[in-house]
Amino acid sequence: MENQSNNQEEVVNQIYKYAANLLVEQNKSAAETKTALIEYGLDEESAAAVVTNLEQQIKDAKKGQAHKDMLYGALWCIGGFIATVADFGYFFWGAIVFGAVQFFRGVFNSSK
Repeated sequence: MENQSNNQEEVVNQIYKYAANLLVEQNKSAAETKTALIEYGLDEESAAAVVTNLEQQIKDAKKGQAHKDMLYGALWCIGGFIATVADFGYFFWGAIVFGAVQFFRGVFNSSK
């Protein structure tokens, strides 16, 4: 019984890995991925569920990365500004600009 459960889990993992490869690595659309999964042997409902789950996971991962970009961008920008204002004899424009660009890239990506 346990062996059968492990085999089913392995098959499910293989299907998700195949679908993730299609969506992420091969940049296929959801419809193309669903069609490929049906050709792979899944029924339409299961294929749709796999694609929906993966799309949500991808969206969540991108949002998490966008929030990190905003945080680190803000830290670089504020750090550069503080270092410049502290009058170390240098202007830290690189840190300020880099931080601002990273921050706004995160803002843009989080709104997708």
